[in-house]
Amino acid sequence: MARGIKGILVLGGIIGVAAILGGFYGPSVRATATSGDSMEQSVQTFTQVLAIVNHDYAKPVKVNGAVYNGAIPGMLEVLDPHSTFFTRKAFDLMRQDQNGRYFGVGMQIGPESGRTVVISPFPGSPAAKAGIRPGDVVVKVDDKPCKGLTTNQVANLLMGPRNTIVQITVAREGWDKPLEFTVTRAEIPHPAVDYYTMIRPDIGYIHISTFENEETADELRQAMKALDAPKLKGLILDLRGNPGGLLNQAVQVGDMLLSKGQLIVSHHGRSSPERRYYAVHGNGGDQVPIVVLINGGTASASEIVTGALQDHDRALVAGTTSFGKGLVQTVTPLSYGTGLALTTARYYTPSGRLIQRPYAHISYWQYRFDPQPAPKAKAYLTDGGRTVYGGGGITPDVVIPKTKRDVFQNTLIQDGVFFPRFPDVPLEIGVGDFTRYYLGKRPTITRDFTVDQNVLNQFEQFLTRQHVAYTQQDIQQNLDWIKWKIKREIFTSVFGQNAGYQVDLDHDAQLDKALTLIPQAKALYAHVRQILAERAANQAAVDR
Repeated sequence: MARGIKGILVLGGIIGVAAILGGFYGPSVRATATSGDSMEQSVQTFTQVLAIVNHDYAKPVKVNGAVYNGAIPGMLEVLDPHSTFFTRKAFDLMRQDQNGRYFGVGMQIGPESGRTVVISPFPGSPAAKAGIRPGDVVVKVDDKPCKGLTTNQVANLLMGPRNTIVQITVAREGWDKPLEFTVTRAEIPHPAVDYYTMIRPDIGYIHISTFENEETADELRQAMKALDAPKLKGLILDLRGNPGGLLNQAVQVGDMLLSKGQLIVSHHGRSSPERRYYAVHGNGGDQVPIVVLINGGTASASEIVTGALQDHDRALVAGTTSFGKGLVQTVTPLSYGTGLALTTARYYTPSGRLIQRPYAHISYWQYRFDPQPAPKAKAYLTDGGRTVYGGGGITPDVVIPKTKRDVFQNTLIQDGVFFPRFPDVPLEIGVGDFTRYYLGKRPTITRDFTVDQNVLNQFEQFLTRQHVAYTQQDIQQNLDWIKWKIKREIFTSVFGQNAGYQVDLDHDAQLDKALTLIPQAKALYAHVRQILAERAANQAAVDR
């Protein structure tokens, strides 16, 4: 991990920042501009305000909460959307994520109607091996009833030392009595490479979900070894939805894919001298054609990898424009177990591009959730002479729009037909209410399962029971999509996350298009290798 005097360099994902809204009104204290940027005056004024609030506010004040959740985040908010303050608990969780492991039962849970529901057990986890399913309602952990507890409180009950035993009682639709599971806690990996497979007989597929894990590069190396990458005719590297993470992991991944000596990324800031990162080991001559898939959720460290591969013409980039996060944070441990992630530099792709989107004069919500197309600030050239642009994220070489849902599909999603709308997790994650309804009837599910007319009839009965309006025309026009969603959730519930991923890939229009681009990626890489060889030969002749 890249470390300096101040701490850990991270590129962060799309880090959330709390904002202070409103103002302070009163006859004794008013916020006024000072004559200069005096830190001493500012600290004095802040201390005075805090003392008055603590002494005179209408109700008792939790000073730590006012400072940690209000004053400090509010100060950082005016700087940029990515500088953030971590409370002790948040800082512990961040370091846990970076370590890529914790001790527990290995399942994601979320709130639903005042209950704690299993979203999904992690593949190979104790919870998955015990038979706990997505959609199970956690009723009791050991002797502690979970009614009235928050999701975090239930999660704390489930975590514990390695090799300790925990009794988990769940309610499952279709079962009259609660089910009890005896689970032995273990070290739970949080993989960054969450799925890889041979998508075609000679084409590999690897999805990297995050760079926050210190094992990201090692996991990619293992996946490429398992796929025997040098013998492949093509590789799809899927970085869609990857929010970023650690700088050193982005550099190591770039090192694995580029040629030795090629520049991966550089960064510098006001108090941070320029540093350039090169491929130290390189790909050993591996010439497998690569297509990188990106979208609006591709940010930060994943944009560093994408930008490096694009600038060196090592890969063809496809999908939709990436998020556009070009800021580097230094994480500094503070007193009382808290921490600070402060933007200390900006990073630049090998061609010199800064891909950071504009964030001034817009709200954090708009920046994070409603990004607007940004003008391309400046043109740059790849090694092979292609034009690329800085500012506003990374534009793919081949735009593949995401298939848009129609009105009826959106209705089913919004009504939680396929999965409940857990407020604390992305909408795409979770198991659906219909899945619980259908599996509650205890059908026999095998790998040959298909959504036949009998399943569709039960689906329509479920829609009627849930008062979801539909017509037969709605069903017929969306038949393939409905069958896919049902099969995806049932396979996830019965066979685990990886089975659900595979169903997703079988119905991924962007991936299907990316597969047709392998020959174009091969020609691109061959062309730039020829150009670089000619340049090297010309330089050698000059040197002689």
